[in-house]
Amino acid sequence: MTPSFKNLLSLSALTLSLVGLAGPSLAADTKVAVAANFTAAAKEIATAFAAETDHTATLSFGSTGKLYTQISNGAPFSIFLAADQARPIKAETDGLAVPDSRFTYAQGKIVLYSTDPDLVDSDGAVLRAPDKFHKLAIANPKTAPYGAAAMETLDKLDVPAAVMDALVRGDSISQTHQFVASGNAQLGFVALSQVVNSKEGSRWVVPDDLYAPIKQDAVLLKTGAEDEAAKAFLAFLKGETAREIILKFGYGVK
Repeated sequence: MTPSFKNLLSLSALTLSLVGLAGPSLAADTKVAVAANFTAAAKEIATAFAAETDHTATLSFGSTGKLYTQISNGAPFSIFLAADQARPIKAETDGLAVPDSRFTYAQGKIVLYSTDPDLVDSDGAVLRAPDKFHKLAIANPKTAPYGAAAMETLDKLDVPAAVMDALVRGDSISQTHQFVASGNAQLGFVALSQVVNSKEGSRWVVPDDLYAPIKQDAVLLKTGAEDEAAKAFLAFLKGETAREIILKFGYGVK
């Protein structure tokens, strides 16, 4: 039996109604590889992202070097928030990233920190008095840009050999901070973002001229090229809400 013209119109109207109910896009989740120094800020940004959009972001944290190894071995991340520019650039040259998607989302700062309120002075002079501490924590300079910045600082300060002998290395800046927070190391170079909202202990914010700028780049990975939630997250990261969060955690922004 052939459908009447009236029935066809009713069917078309129903189809359009269902399409309208579906909305322009469906809520989705995107997987983000995040440098360890950006942990607290990223969690707050992800919460705001979920509140302001229909999407969510699942965050995985680690040192930039180890995250890049996971990405190059096929880990299913859509976005890479690195602690440097080198790895996102390498992701581009290795064909792992979407061309022209890379941008700097934050500029990091390092700080010499101790839970002892009397140990670290305002000019870092404790680094020339190795008798005052037994262990100095830094992140692994081979995999963590904040560790590389710490080593560059020590080299420029020309500290005594005993200070270099006292070094203990964390796999990431998160583990380095834990060494200091737990008292396993009397002091250490950590990310300013990790202690910026705490008034406890003592600290010296390392002057910018003692280490190369820690420009932290984000990039959309090829695995996320068709991921609408990933694109939305990167757009959100460039927006005012994320900018305010990034500044609150002690980072520089453009």
